[in-house]
Amino acid sequence: MATRPLLSVYSLSGEKSGETPLPNVMSAPLRPDIVQFVHTNMNKNNRQAYAVSIYAGKTASAASWGTGRAVARIPRVSGGGTSRSGQGAFGNMCRGGRMFAPTKTWRKWHRKINLTKKRFAVASCLTATAIPALVMARGHKIDEVPEIPLVLDNALEGTKKTSQAKEILAAVGAYDDVEKVIDSKKIRAGKGKARGRRFVMRRGPLVIYSNNDGVEQAFRNLPGVELCCVSRLNLLQLAPGGHMGRFCVWTQSAIEELDSIYGENGKSIPNAAMTNADLARIINSDEIQSVVNPAKRGPTKFLRKKNPIKSTKALEKLDPYAAAARKAEARAEAARADKRDEIVAARRAKRNSKKQYKAQGKAFYEAASKQGDVCKDGFNV
Repeated sequence: MATRPLLSVYSLSGEKSGETPLPNVMSAPLRPDIVQFVHTNMNKNNRQAYAVSIYAGKTASAASWGTGRAVARIPRVSGGGTSRSGQGAFGNMCRGGRMFAPTKTWRKWHRKINLTKKRFAVASCLTATAIPALVMARGHKIDEVPEIPLVLDNALEGTKKTSQAKEILAAVGAYDDVEKVIDSKKIRAGKGKARGRRFVMRRGPLVIYSNNDGVEQAFRNLPGVELCCVSRLNLLQLAPGGHMGRFCVWTQSAIEELDSIYGENGKSIPNAAMTNADLARIINSDEIQSVVNPAKRGPTKFLRKKNPIKSTKALEKLDPYAAAARKAEARAEAARADKRDEIVAARRAKRNSKKQYKAQGKAFYEAASKQGDVCKDGFNV
């Protein structure tokens, strides 16, 4: 067997006190798809059955009027003297009627899960707890934690006071994650806050022990902290929400016991489907490229047909003379655009020269149009 990395064992004061080898199960392949599937189905097994009353919407005394009255054949409330009489009843489309497909308590609430698949998911979760990047990706605060996975001395299992538990977590830098949980507490959105589920908060460290000598009573009152015996590992605790990477605090006896739970004499450790998961590197390697067929040429791409009415180049292929005429017109238009200022200035000068003669003509017309005393002596000229 290959040499395994050594994990540091820390005392309750936060000092290194020994070493222990990394369990074999923590080298299992990571399969988030299997973890998500198993978590989804396991989480359905703690549901309580619910259903509407079998009498809901069916308490009215109603019967159909039958055909021939030009109304729908839905049952109608019998009697008279009130607006309720004659109204439709029982149907899901009726006011006060039953719902469509009333829910029943004998629905399939629980799910059976393949035992091998459940063990595979737990092994993947154990591997993820030993990868700091995945633990941080879940949102755990482990900046001050000396090592992941965090292994403490077996004296942790004899802790009996919550005050001692707080001091131990603070000594190894794990209490930051508990404070994160405390700060995240808020009122639940929705009706659950009126049904005994008023507050929600994040998840904190998971303390995994081998023997309960008081550790359960010491840690259970810390917000977000959960406990689990190594012989009863629970996927719902190792991967809350189906997301791998729970921050785990192990005791030395618990992490050493993993080698007896998983291995030759215990549960089998799943093998990875691929030894090297870098698929691009495998495909581009010399060994693969030397035996594969050469790359096939793709289909010939044809140029898009251009419109000769808009494109001069396309018109030049069809009618060079028409293209030359269009180019000459374009050059002339560009030349006119360049000489526009000169043309405008010449037109304005011509207009101004005409204005001075116009003023003289107006003055002459006013002088000639004056009406004098031509009839002063009557009609005697």
